Amino acid sequence: MKKLLDKGVRVTKQWIAAGLVFSIASSAYLVAPSNALAQETVAKDASNATPKVGDQSPDYQWTHLDGQKVSLSELLKKGPVVIALLRGYPGYQCPACTKQVGDLVSLSKEFAGRNANVVLVYPGAVKDLKTKGKEFLGKTELPKHFHFVLDQDYGFTNRYGLRWDADAETSYPSTFVVGRDGKVLYSKISRTHGGRAEAKEVLAAIPQ
Repeated sequence: MKKLLDKGVRVTKQWIAAGLVFSIASSAYLVAPSNALAQETVAKDASNATPKVGDQSPDYQWTHLDGQKVSLSELLKKGPVVIALLRGYPGYQCPACTKQVGDLVSLSKEFAGRNANVVLVYPGAVKDLKTKGKEFLGKTELPKHFHFVLDQDYGFTNRYGLRWDADAETSYPSTFVVGRDGKVLYSKISRTHGGRAEAKEVLAAIPQ
């Protein structure tokens, strides 16, 4: 009888030990994906960080109103690039954006003199974005080295960490000057509708 009891105790201890091992292994399995997910989230956030002066500007390909594609890397082969992120259509055509575009166009000859291309980014959802973009431009004819492009579904806006995710908002109005080496020479981000970069500031940031 004693032998049977001793054997039962040993079996019980073995099952308890096995249970502890299983429990620890299960915990490790559950924690590992959680840590991996956290690391993935951090990496994703880092990849969408807004480039600062001195940083390498992430390449991006936009779409013109006529459907033609143009990329930052392609334009940089010709010279520095000015990127002006507008607000798109947050329920109305933004007067501050119209003013900013007019200000940049007023110095178009000076930008051309420095071999700079100017990219005007109009963000928004795919639905009606092209129509709203045409409406924004109206009858305005942009200089040859100006590019009015669509940022469909906020691809560029999100990539540069500039999405203004609030009611009746789209993006933080921002302006960058990117040198031929792809590094940011100038950056100005507005957390309001105003406070935009002035054309003369932008021009001053482009090497002569």
